[in-house]
Amino acid sequence: MNASHEPTTLIPVHGGYRKLKSFQVAQLAYDVTVRFCDLYIDKRSRTHDQMVQAARSGVQNIAEGSQAAGTSKKTELKLTNVARASLEELRLDYEDYLRQHKLALWAKEDPRRAALVSRRCSTLDQVSQWIKEQHGQDGQNGSNGPQTSETPSTTSMMSIKSTYPELAANAALVLLGVACALLDRQLASQAATFEKEGGFTERLYRVRSEARAQRAGGRP
Repeated sequence: MNASHEPTTLIPVHGGYRKLKSFQVAQLAYDVTVRFCDLYIDKRSRTHDQMVQAARSGVQNIAEGSQAAGTSKKTELKLTNVARASLEELRLDYEDYLRQHKLALWAKEDPRRAALVSRRCSTLDQVSQWIKEQHGQDGQNGSNGPQTSETPSTTSMMSIKSTYPELAANAALVLLGVACALLDRQLASQAATFEKEGGFTERLYRVRSEARAQRAGGRP
């Protein structure tokens, strides 16, 4: 049968969000954020709760949007946009943390960004391992390396202590950047599909029209 004459499906295939790369990266960013906040943010502070909730909102809204797609493309589009906005809010929280603690925000051309992306981490442990490796490299090559004097200076001690949160926050920002880029493409695709095919009401009309044509012995 020619594709143009295939019957319209009232409720198309939907869900499957666990296979979405955007969901996978957002979920990893969520796990990283929970660990980061437990280690470096006062658990009694609003910032702790806000960062964790923003990370969770990103994950949950991708999933809910995917599930809603069966009956409402408009809702799918809306929830995906909420997910994107939540992750953008979280990016600002990490940037604020780095600025307020006088830690470096990696430039776009920083090779550590590409190094982390190319590692293709899929679990929190893999991200943590990369951070530990990077910490060792920074200690050997950067200002956190061994001091010439027998006793490290106070500045050096503070620098060593701050390396882990700096690496963790920037690693989270890299993951969030990937997730946001994926969601931008996802939103563009969803918008194009909605514009072309409409939503549930339009599909319902097409299904009824095709059924009437078949009962009349004609073809849609």
